[in-house]
Amino acid sequence: MHTPLGRRRFLREGSIAAAALAGSHSLRLPAATQQRISRYELIRTRVPMDERVRVAWQKSFFRQGRFQTHYEPVIVKLFTDDGLVGIGDADMAAASAGEILESLVGSSPWEHMLDDRLGGILVAIYDLIGKAAGLPVSKLFAARTKTRIQQTWWSQCFPPELMAAEAKRGADLGYRVHKVKARPWEDPIAQAEAICDVIPRDMRVWVDANAWWGSVGRTLHFCERLSKFHHYFAIESPFARERIDDYRLLKGKTALQVTEHIPADPMPFVRDGLVDAFVVGKPMGRTLVQRALMAEETRIPLWVEHSISSGVNQVFQAHQAAAFPGIEYAISVTHVLEDDLMLEPFEMKDGFYEVPQGPGLGVSLDMDAIERYRVG
Repeated sequence: MHTPLGRRRFLREGSIAAAALAGSHSLRLPAATQQRISRYELIRTRVPMDERVRVAWQKSFFRQGRFQTHYEPVIVKLFTDDGLVGIGDADMAAASAGEILESLVGSSPWEHMLDDRLGGILVAIYDLIGKAAGLPVSKLFAARTKTRIQQTWWSQCFPPELMAAEAKRGADLGYRVHKVKARPWEDPIAQAEAICDVIPRDMRVWVDANAWWGSVGRTLHFCERLSKFHHYFAIESPFARERIDDYRLLKGKTALQVTEHIPADPMPFVRDGLVDAFVVGKPMGRTLVQRALMAEETRIPLWVEHSISSGVNQVFQAHQAAAFPGIEYAISVTHVLEDDLMLEPFEMKDGFYEVPQGPGLGVSLDMDAIERYRVG
């Protein structure tokens, strides 16, 4: 049963807790807080989709009116006057990132903890602070953290045979949760049949319709059929989240968990118990902390996907998932890109990723790969 949480209380407690997190380590580490950002480096890259899924992925995107053939991580390096280097992916246009980075020169990284305005630059900030403090990034958010997190495998809406091949690949690599996209040009039941023929019994699948199912009736039609596959456990965004009355009609009518991207005001969903989880994208600073605290109190978990397309931010996302009990799954698409731009592989074992325990992010950029995909 979900615990009701008043909006004012949620915002007040989230803000207080976020401020406490920002200050807790600086009080203990005065020497480290003297460091200043001395310069930065910005590297634009262009990484194509992996050849095994490239054609089908692009076709699916084009049918959705999304004319994209690559992802374009904007790699950031932040340097401090005491010799440390923090890394991240700005996750914004290079021009915007450059303006923000220029404004950071001369300031302390500790000034910018939880600053949503920084986007993915915040990843490099936390990497610097973790290195200065001698702590993994997860420990900057919580004293007691998980050592491993549940990372999901992900597939765009592919034809059944390719969807099955991708599902098997994910299972073979150690994933045990798979998020699949549902679109009108592929039959989700045929996809489910193909997937369930090749994956192990303990692999779980959820379907993201991104509002393409459009109505309660159509959603119930698919839920009834998909729930017969024991691997399938949830649906995401069957229709637009603004249609809250449709979520009220759907409540209690399917055995599958119902999830939706968290709206600006989540409280109607919380009070009426309309979802079993919230999917959370950007931002990744104070707002994510507030949402994670809300998830902990309401027991409505978060499925987090604010860092999907580069290996460095994917690891930061894993650190946050390790820090907050309210985060259940982390989601990214790096495994279907040609390269994640990292030296260390993102290895899964029995459904879990071991979160690095070294200072900062605990991982390194693959500069050879970055040079290979550099543009401009």
